[in-house]
Amino acid sequence: MENTTAAQALLLTPMAVTKVKEIMAKQPEQFEGLRIAVVGGGCSGFQYHMGFEKTAGLNDQVLEFDGLKVIVDNNSLNYIKGCEVDYVEGMQGTGFKFNNPNATSTCGCGESFKA
Repeated sequence: MENTTAAQALLLTPMAVTKVKEIMAKQPEQFEGLRIAVVGGGCSGFQYHMGFEKTAGLNDQVLEFDGLKVIVDNNSLNYIKGCEVDYVEGMQGTGFKFNNPNATSTCGCGESFKA
């Protein structure tokens, strides 16, 4: 496990950090942080995955945003380096939005991408 400066790897907006902390506080068990990963699938080839994690592994980077630990495996980090994760509420939907500079195309729903 290695610590990386958040600015180099990934950015979570203050709104995203607040929302994750709010959701995490409602969980019935304790977690170390939020895992963000890229997995195969979706209509464009890759999709984002978010979930809570109890411990970071040896091949993980641990980033910190205002006290929130974000855990990303090294392979996923290659696809989302420089990505901004925001939480939006609006007429076009509510949820986490990934603004990924590495994506060469995205699907219409914004849930998957091609790199």
